[in-house]
Amino acid sequence: MMRAWENRSDTRVMDEPLYAHYLAKTGLTDHPLGAEILASQPQDEQDAIQTCFQTLDEGISIDYQKHMAQHLLPGMDRGWLANQTIILLLRDPRRVLASYSKVRASVTLADIGLPQQQELAEQAALIVDSGNFLRDPEAYLRVICSTVGVEFDPAMLSWPAGPRESDGAWAPAWYASVEASTGFGPALQDPGSFVELPTELEPVAEEASAIYRQLLAQSLVLP
Repeated sequence: MMRAWENRSDTRVMDEPLYAHYLAKTGLTDHPLGAEILASQPQDEQDAIQTCFQTLDEGISIDYQKHMAQHLLPGMDRGWLANQTIILLLRDPRRVLASYSKVRASVTLADIGLPQQQELAEQAALIVDSGNFLRDPEAYLRVICSTVGVEFDPAMLSWPAGPRESDGAWAPAWYASVEASTGFGPALQDPGSFVELPTELEPVAEEASAIYRQLLAQSLVLP
């Protein structure tokens, strides 16, 4: 999604501007490239939030920010979110856990952000499930663009492969498939299929799936 918006000529994208604060506040040291992340962004909460309000360059009218819900830690200031149009992108948590657990040995519910997504749903202008989105990216992008008050741009459907200057310091650990992409991937062949997980992740998956089902019921479903 970040690639789609960055491929517009009128848009600036920002990649997870709260990540360093999240690591500094939680003390999590097992994130890939953690030292590089901490050095690349403000670690103070208010300084990190202020980066979300940088002045746009001339000719740029859209500020797209990709956030991870888990970066909104308990007790963190939420007031600034009133100035944002929030679009929640959902993904089956079993698929998230299967992917996430390949990079980090221990994964909790808080690590994958479902409680925060549940909280943000009250403010979200739109909730979109990635499985549904991939069935017809153009149709969903048209609705997303309309929701945020901008014209759909066909440039959002394809882009050149490779890294971007806007990619976060964590990109080498996480963005291999993103960098190889030139458009949205194919729709899931069986979006409701059961994803096998290590036994120790089943309690997390069960709790996460319950929240996911609640959010899914509120999400946009196009014909």
